[in-house]
Amino acid sequence: MGAFDAVSFLDATRWLSRVYAPTWVDALGGTCEVKEPATGETLTTVGLANATDIAAATQHAAEAQPAWAAMAPRERAAILRRAGELFSRHMVELAVFVARETGGIMAKAEHEVREAATLCHLAAGMVLQPQGLTLPTTPGRLNIARRVPHGVVGVISPFNFPLILSLRAVAPALAAGNAVMLKPDPQTPVSGGFIMARVFQEAGLPAGVLQVLPGGPEAGEALVTDPHVRMIQFTGSTAVGRRIGELCGKHLKKVSLELGGKSSLIVLDDITSEADLDRAASNVAWGAWLHQGQICMASGRILVHEKVAPALIARLVAKATHLPMGNPATGQVALGPMINARQVARALAIVQDSVKAGAKLEAGGTHDGLFFKPTVLSNVRPGMRAFEEEVFGPVVNLTTFSTDDEAVALANDTEYGLSAGVISNSIARAMAIGDRLKTGMLHINDQTVNDECTNPFGGMGCSGNGGRVGGPADLDEYTQWQWVTVKGEAPQYPF
Repeated sequence: MGAFDAVSFLDATRWLSRVYAPTWVDALGGTCEVKEPATGETLTTVGLANATDIAAATQHAAEAQPAWAAMAPRERAAILRRAGELFSRHMVELAVFVARETGGIMAKAEHEVREAATLCHLAAGMVLQPQGLTLPTTPGRLNIARRVPHGVVGVISPFNFPLILSLRAVAPALAAGNAVMLKPDPQTPVSGGFIMARVFQEAGLPAGVLQVLPGGPEAGEALVTDPHVRMIQFTGSTAVGRRIGELCGKHLKKVSLELGGKSSLIVLDDITSEADLDRAASNVAWGAWLHQGQICMASGRILVHEKVAPALIARLVAKATHLPMGNPATGQVALGPMINARQVARALAIVQDSVKAGAKLEAGGTHDGLFFKPTVLSNVRPGMRAFEEEVFGPVVNLTTFSTDDEAVALANDTEYGLSAGVISNSIARAMAIGDRLKTGMLHINDQTVNDECTNPFGGMGCSGNGGRVGGPADLDEYTQWQWVTVKGEAPQYPF
C-alpha cells in the first residue's frame, strides 16, 4: 500500500511535504518519506523543518501565547476537552495509522489513542485547579505566589510511543497557558505530531499556539537555542539528552529530560508454584518484549533467584518460540517490526557480543528484516553488553542471584534509574528490597512498564535530570512561580 488513504480526519494532503507552522505550510528544510516498518513502503511524505523554519515558527508562537494565556480558563479547558473527545471519536482511524507508522501492535496503538484522550481531559481539569497560594504578610498588604506560564515550550519527542510521549507534554503545557513548539521524530511525524495538529485545530485552538515541525538535529538545536523558547521537554536517549541539557544550561532555560533506562525486574525464590512461575514468566515477557522492547522502562535486566531460574527460563523459551510475529496492521500478532535497520543491527550486536562473552542464547537471536525474534539470554553477567546497555530490542537478559543483598547490588549497578519491579509472595520482603533500589518508579508484584498518566513519571541518575512529568508534577514543570504583593497605596519610606 502506498500513501495512507484517509477517509476523513487524517487527510494526508494537508501535510504532504508540509509542516504545521502556524498552519499547513511548505518547509524550507525539504521533505521526508515516512516508511511503514512492516512493509518498507512509503506511508506518507512530510516536510522537514530547518533552522529558518524554526525561527519563523517560534516568532509566531511568541506572538500567539499572551492571548492564549489571557483566555478565560473555562474556554481553554473547553478546547482541551473537545480535543479529548476528538481522539475518542476518531479512535479507529487514528489507531490504524499509529500501528502502521510505529510498527506497534493494534492493542498498543489503541492504548496510545485512549491515553491521548485521557491526557487531554486531565489537562482540561488542570486549567481549573488553584494556580497559587496566599502567603502570610504584614497587615494592609496582599501577598501571593502565583504560577505563570513560561511562554513558549519546546517539546522534542521520540518514535516509540510518539502520540503519548508528545501529548503528555503538549497537553499540560497548553493547559498552563504556554504556546508549544513540537518537534516529533521524523520517523513518526504523524503519530508524534500531525495527529495532534489536526485534533487541536479541529478543537478550536488559536493559530500559532501549537506548531508541529518534524526535523533532524539542525531543527532540534535551533529549537533548543531559540531565545523565544523558555523551556524544553525532551524524551529520548541519554546521549542526546546530555547535549540538550548542556545547551539549555548555556542559554539559561528550564529543561525536563526523560531519558533511557536499564530497569531491573527481580524475581524472588518464594515464587515456586506452577501458577506463580507462569505469572512471573508472563511479567518478564511483557516487560521485555512489549513493542519489541522499544520502551525506555522495558525490563532490561531480569534478576532471578538461582533456585527458580531453570523453571523460569523454560517458560520464557516456550513463549519466545510460539509468540506470533508479523504486520500488526493486518494480523493478530504479539510482536511487530522494529523501527529501522539501525536498531536491529545494534540489538543483534549486543546479543552476539554478550554470547561471545559467556552468555547463553536460549532462544531467538535472529531477525528477518526488521522482525527481530523474541530472544532469551541466560548467564548474563556484569560487564557484558546485555547487562550494561539499553538494548531497545526484544531481548530478555537473565542474571541469577543467591541473596537479596546480591539482587539489590546487581539492580543498582547501573548509571540509570528509571523503573524497577519486584515479584514475590512476601510483600514485606519485596518492599524491603524496593526501598533500597535507586529508581524513580517502583512496582511491587508487577513488571517495569507502567504509566497511568496521573503519576509523576521520571527517573534518577542518567534516566533524567530530577524532574517529573504527569499528574501532580505537571503544574510544577510547565509554570514558574511569580511573587506578587499589593498595597492600598504606596507607603512613605525613610529615604
